[in-house]
Amino acid sequence: MQDVPSDLAQRVRSAQDGDRLAFAALHRDFARVVHGILLARCGAGDAEDLTQEVFLHAFEHLRELRDPAAFPAWLCTAARNAGVDHARRRQRRPAAAELQELADRQVAPGEVLAHRETLAKVLGCVRQLPDAYREVLVLRLVEGLSGPAIAARTGLTHGSVRVNLTRGMALLRPLLQESGLP
Repeated sequence: MQDVPSDLAQRVRSAQDGDRLAFAALHRDFARVVHGILLARCGAGDAEDLTQEVFLHAFEHLRELRDPAAFPAWLCTAARNAGVDHARRRQRRPAAAELQELADRQVAPGEVLAHRETLAKVLGCVRQLPDAYREVLVLRLVEGLSGPAIAARTGLTHGSVRVNLTRGMALLRPLLQESGLP
């Protein structure tokens, strides 16, 4: 497990004491990680909404966290659980709701279709990977985080992140090629 910087632990303690600026700093530092974890499990629009839900939940329950050093792992676990819960709800959700979301956004149907097909292929390939590889790849490739930033924010060691990125890319390349993607 990666050592948590003392300033992070102090920010967590301050946020636990009700300092909204400290919580805003935690949000700024971890929003991309939470978004990336969720994006590895669900669509982009859903990931954005769920990211806000995860932070709202974190804000409401932060005082329950006993060890400020556990904040990165606690938050990442909350994001993973939100993704799993969302997938369960999505299975029960009628398809018409998704069509209404597209209509509400007023996007040209042809544009949506082309983009969705490519995105679906890429995400389909990424979702075939084991969770550890899937998450770090999304955090690196989509969220743009560096290896050390992923390590610091997920609680993984830098070495684990590097290995997961390397192995994940090695597994992803042939899947993309099989799907007709460059």
